[in-house]
Amino acid sequence: MPSEAHSSASPRKRHALELFADLPGTYDRMGAMLSFGQDPRWRRALLDAIDPRPGMRILDVATGTGLVAFGLAGRGATVIGLDQSEQMLAGARRRLAARSDLAARLSFVAGEAERLPFADGDFDALTFTYLLRYVDDRAATMRELARVVKPQGPIGMVEFAVPQPAALRALWLVHTRVGLPLVGRLISPAWLEVGRFLGPNIEQLYAEEPDLAALWRGAGIDRVHERRMSFGAGLIMSGVKERDGQRSA
Repeated sequence: MPSEAHSSASPRKRHALELFADLPGTYDRMGAMLSFGQDPRWRRALLDAIDPRPGMRILDVATGTGLVAFGLAGRGATVIGLDQSEQMLAGARRRLAARSDLAARLSFVAGEAERLPFADGDFDALTFTYLLRYVDDRAATMRELARVVKPQGPIGMVEFAVPQPAALRALWLVHTRVGLPLVGRLISPAWLEVGRFLGPNIEQLYAEEPDLAALWRGAGIDRVHERRMSFGAGLIMSGVKERDGQRSA
């Protein structure tokens, strides 16, 4: 159940907290399974889009169990992973305890994407994964994410997508409406709920936000690039914070 700190959260946020509260121990393995092994590829593509380097300070929002944060730190960056779920953060910290080589440049903090506890331009880059489906005001959240990034700093995202070709979309619907709940049922009641939730939730995002690139540009992010992967089931987006509030040509 959500903590008292989240007792005033919206129904959407409370549901997200409850949905993933019992999953950290199996989250990484099941994330890969539910995406037919593609989720690790999408995260690697995000790292390549951001191009983390030694000396960079990067914020990873909605870090979950820290998979992207560990990848960024593994390439030499100093990383803070932020998540609203204490249970997920506990899983990330357990993993970090076994990685003494990263302890000096990787840490995890609790917080919300809508109200980041950092100053303007505090980071050289920012990443986030599977976030926009769980916030109430996506435009305001994107502005808040961009706020803490330095001008010309890269911003990147991983998200599920809905394939556009009719045949692929039909297969995707079978997978999300039948396959995901079936796999979830075999694992646990908590994963059954996730399996039932994901497909409709992913479709809702794109019904409500048919032009994600425009959402990003409205937050002051330029050079927005979309990369569809895995026959359109995964989306990598990247862009750069505009310089001093002025759009680049």
